[in-house]
Amino acid sequence: MSKLINDIMSTKLETIGRYESAKEAAKKMLDKNLSSLVVVDEQGQSIGIVTERDITRGVCIHDVPSKEYKIHHLMTSPLSTIEPNLSVEMAANLMLQNKVRHLVVKEGDKTVGIVTATNFIDYLNEQLGPVNPNVKVLRTLKD
Repeated sequence: MSKLINDIMSTKLETIGRYESAKEAAKKMLDKNLSSLVVVDEQGQSIGIVTERDITRGVCIHDVPSKEYKIHHLMTSPLSTIEPNLSVEMAANLMLQNKVRHLVVKEGDKTVGIVTATNFIDYLNEQLGPVNPNVKVLRTLKD
């Protein structure tokens, strides 16, 4: 039987306001060892996502100080979302179709988690096991 998103998603979800700076986002990602933050509006609703890649490309391309560049200029919106009761295969297909590396997991209007490439690596390691018992798929980033 196929696993569900609920089985592999990360519930450790960090957020940032859309008017925070790129510098604040980068610091939070570094402190929490994450590669993305969910962007929330003033009511706490998820409205986008910002990744390390967004910050790197956005700040460098625009040649502005990171403390002056705001998240709402960098974030990806609308979010690519999935429900927790859908299959891991469906999530993989959705990520490929939308060309995204992060899916926000929503139950109705409530954000309950996130699925990243790291979750898929963990899932594959669990399902397939290493080809060679002395070799394991490496993870370099905690998504």
